[in-house]
This record gives sequence, C-alpha cells and structure tokens, in this order.
Amino acid sequence: MVAPPVLVAPPTMVVPWFRDRIDPFAFKFQFKNVEYSSGRNKTFLCYLVDEGEAAEGLLRGYLEDEHSGPHAEEAFFTHCLQNHDPALRCSVTWYVSSSPCSSCAVKIAQVLKARTNVRLSIFAARLFEWEEPEIQAGLRALHAAGCKLRVMKPLDFSYTWETFVENEDQPLNLWEDCKDNYEFYQDKLADVLQ
Repeated sequence: MVAPPVLVAPPTMVVPWFRDRIDPFAFKFQFKNVEYSSGRNKTFLCYLVDEGEAAEGLLRGYLEDEHSGPHAEEAFFTHCLQNHDPALRCSVTWYVSSSPCSSCAVKIAQVLKARTNVRLSIFAARLFEWEEPEIQAGLRALHAAGCKLRVMKPLDFSYTWETFVENEDQPLNLWEDCKDNYEFYQDKLADVLQ
C-alpha cells in the first residue's frame, strides 16, 4: 500500500494562522465577493471537520495566510488533520475568501485521491484568477478528485459570519451587489468545470 502524500510544513515554521474568531472588519474586507480583489492578499479558510460518531462533535476554526509563506490550504492538512485516523470517514467543509491557487489545488487533489476517506467541500467567496488556464486546470483537478466546489451564496456569508466571526451578536449586513457577484462567479465556475 502506498502512503498518502503529506503536505509538510518547514520544520522551523511557527503556526501563526490559528485563530478562534475572525475580526469583523477583516471578514467584511477579505470575504467581499468583488470581481477585482485589489488589496485582498490573504486567504481566510474557515473549516468544519466531522469525523462522524467516532468524534466528540465538530472541529471548527479558521486559518489565514499572506501568500508569502505556506498557504492556509496546506496548513489545514498539515496541522488540522495531522492526527486524523485514516480508517475513519471524515467530512470537511471549507468557507474560503478565495478559491485555491493552482499549486494548492493540485496538492489538495493529490491528498483527496490518496485519502479516499476524506470528503472535502469548498465554498469560495470569489474565484482566484479564474481566467488563468493553470487555475482552471487546478479547479478541474479538484473536481475530478471528488471535491465539491461551489461559490458562496448570500446565506453562506451570513452563516460564516455567525459561526466564525467576532460579531458581538450583530447581524451581517450584506453589500448591495453580493447576490449579483455570487451569480457572476457561479456562472464562471460552471463554465470552468464543464
């Protein structure tokens, strides 16, 4: 039996991205589903992990990166699932500020092919450089590996706000073009995955 590929962090790496809840301003800026994401140079990855009846409930949290070091997607597999029992089925849901880059998409697809017990759903606020051929190939590789890909709907933004943000019990007021931008990105993703 071939061992599954492991996304390995450098041995000296400190894990600065683990946080309990997202700052509301950061969420509203980073998750805003605008077409041109100028200045949005971080990936925020909110995760839910369900290991079924064998676990003591859901594992919940979020990671963030600045694209200059290990990406949040890599950090998730390296740190959040490092002790996962490969005999257990595991359902993972990510709510991300942007879809994975081509390099992360390929690595995630490899992990999913090797760890057939892990089911991953990715809900992205916006598509990262979706016009680029290598990004499109990465998204198709994820889809082919069994990853469920979808753009975040307005209700997903509200759910993420309530679940992962220091919101002080304040509701999220969605921006005016949130639904239109969702439909734009969902159409682009459907075209890429055809």
